[in-house]
Amino acid sequence: MSESAVHHAASVEATERLGESLAGALAPGDVLALLGDLGAGKTRFVSGLARALTPGSRVRSPSFTLVNEYAGDLPLFHLDLYRLATGDVDSLGLEEYAERGALAVEWGDRLPAAWREDALVLSFEVLDDDRRRITASTSGARRGPALLAAWRAIPEAP
Repeated sequence: MSESAVHHAASVEATERLGESLAGALAPGDVLALLGDLGAGKTRFVSGLARALTPGSRVRSPSFTLVNEYAGDLPLFHLDLYRLATGDVDSLGLEEYAERGALAVEWGDRLPAAWREDALVLSFEVLDDDRRRITASTSGARRGPALLAAWRAIPEAP
């Protein structure tokens, strides 16, 4: 059974703050599957995660590199699967990344089902030029519920 919770972001900065707020709940092996159209805010959200986990980091979309690593106390691996078919994802070595840190995966719907199973799925919806609706959901029983609880605990921005 899938559970969900929604946050709204009224600006790019608010989207980044949501990432910053969730970062403290992450542990090695956690997977954030980020879904949404181009320009929906997925990379900006990861910017907030990375800033909280690795101060001073500069986040760029890994569209062409496939994986960017932000080394901190908890390494963050930012993956972009836009250019990959689901079957090609297996060759990325996800297990090795997950052993070392947390994964934030843009176009997370292309992850193999076993990886999506316990992920926190964040769906980004564009409401207008600035505003986004971000819905978090999980159907997993391991870390997904704890990550969803952390998402719910983030105070709604004014």
